[in-house]
Amino acid sequence: MTSTHHPTGAQFALRSADGQTTADIAQVGAALRGFTVDGVDLVPRYPLDSATPAGSGIVLVPWPNRVRDGKWTQRGETRQLAITEPATGNASHGLLRFAPYTAVARDEASLTLSAPVVPQTGYPFHLGTSVTYAVGDMRLDVTHAVTNLGTTDAPVALGTHPYLCIADVDTADLVLTSTGSTRFVLDEQKIPVGEEGVDASTDLRGGRRVGELSLDTAFGDLIRDADGLVLTSLAAPDGRTLTLWQGEGFDFVQVFTTDRYPGQPLAVAVEPMTAPADAFNSGRSLRWLAPGETWELRWGIVFDAASRG
Repeated sequence: MTSTHHPTGAQFALRSADGQTTADIAQVGAALRGFTVDGVDLVPRYPLDSATPAGSGIVLVPWPNRVRDGKWTQRGETRQLAITEPATGNASHGLLRFAPYTAVARDEASLTLSAPVVPQTGYPFHLGTSVTYAVGDMRLDVTHAVTNLGTTDAPVALGTHPYLCIADVDTADLVLTSTGSTRFVLDEQKIPVGEEGVDASTDLRGGRRVGELSLDTAFGDLIRDADGLVLTSLAAPDGRTLTLWQGEGFDFVQVFTTDRYPGQPLAVAVEPMTAPADAFNSGRSLRWLAPGETWELRWGIVFDAASRG
């Protein structure tokens, strides 16, 4: 662990048993800020003296994405959250984006961080949350747990915001493949106003070169493989492939491309989510945890370098 005197707090380094796979985790937001296999960065790095850019690698809880105007109504109660995205007038990316987590368990290859969501304006519920990162042979496995510590049912959705790359290849030249057959149509506040079939600009099912895409798009109707996993992949021209998998409960994926990531002409985020934007209003896939109930969720990243020439 390195010093806490950084904008993203203490830094934790993980290493697989063979030393070939590593991950770097930041205390603030429990953010994934590095993942490397055989010296190749698979998550784009940013300066240690920088705050987390563009939500890079953070955990999004108790909601991912946005709540319109920060106001939400469920079960006959209307509540007002703080506006954390002034440009759109929304509450964005949950309540722990800038929270320092506490390390509660660690060894050379794994780390568990925890942080509470305490009752507050607009969210009068009490949650215990944790995230465990573990590296293995060319892979990173992530487990989230959310427990309702309060005395009433608590509404919860969860997401995470990793950026992916294969650092010795221009991100523009990577081919992105995702199974989503529907997309959420957004208004000017980036809030869903409908769900439609993917079109020519958003259909990733056959693979699309990242440099041809301009996306801030959530996808639904994802296909699960024989193991029950949703797969989204980035493939290099030489055949190496980076795959993000989503376990049960992660039924949506957001894909975001940007030219505003530090040091990257183009960056792409692949964001597993349990619910789409504004789920606190729509109720779409919103999970209500009973007092004492724990919800566990899993996702991860696997690198296949076998095809490298």
